[in-house]
Amino acid sequence: MAHRVLVVEDEEDIAFPLVRTLEREGYDVEWVESGQKALDALSTTPELVILDLGLPDIDGLEVCRRAREADYQGAIIIVTARAGELDRVVGLDYGADDYLAKPFGLAELQARVRALLRRTSSANGSDAGDPDGLRIDIDARRVYAGTEEVPLTGKEFEVLSILAANRDKVVSRGQLMADVWDENWYGSTKTLDVTIGRLRQKLESVGVTDRVVAVRGVGFRLEGGSGDA
Repeated sequence: MAHRVLVVEDEEDIAFPLVRTLEREGYDVEWVESGQKALDALSTTPELVILDLGLPDIDGLEVCRRAREADYQGAIIIVTARAGELDRVVGLDYGADDYLAKPFGLAELQARVRALLRRTSSANGSDAGDPDGLRIDIDARRVYAGTEEVPLTGKEFEVLSILAANRDKVVSRGQLMADVWDENWYGSTKTLDVTIGRLRQKLESVGVTDRVVAVRGVGFRLEGGSGDA
């Protein structure tokens, strides 16, 4: 069954491409343009809410607060033009799980959506994770092997985040190129192979048991360990 995502955004030029992108990813997407409609839509229990702060009727922070007071247990990503650190902290204090400042890249949003949905699914399941294994901090964009940080470049981090959010599933080369390098990238796909090679070396050098496996002619899969993305 497809994950259900609620998009709360009053600007059509932002909402439309976002909804289309999420639908292409296979999500069941509902779009509303106001805070009250967002609160009403929570009755359908979406697994994740992408919430704009600048709504025409109710401020997004208030929507977030009311959702948590109503015991909404799904993930909430706040997106906003308010880029200050104070606003970010306040948003997280109100119950948001993640925060993206406008303008944001669709690839980054997609990676965060996947990671949050996986994290939420794990929290509702029986897998407690491996405290000594691979751990990905999406908010801080940092990766750890146990307590040791693994130094990754931005592209290596994005590739790993996508693979981890789809653990044990094959992610196609085309999807990785579109999500990490942009769908209009005209360079060689060998760039992906080089990035995967460096990523493997760095994970192996710190003893991570998770492996990035190539599936010939298709793409790549992260397998082994339990991880925490």
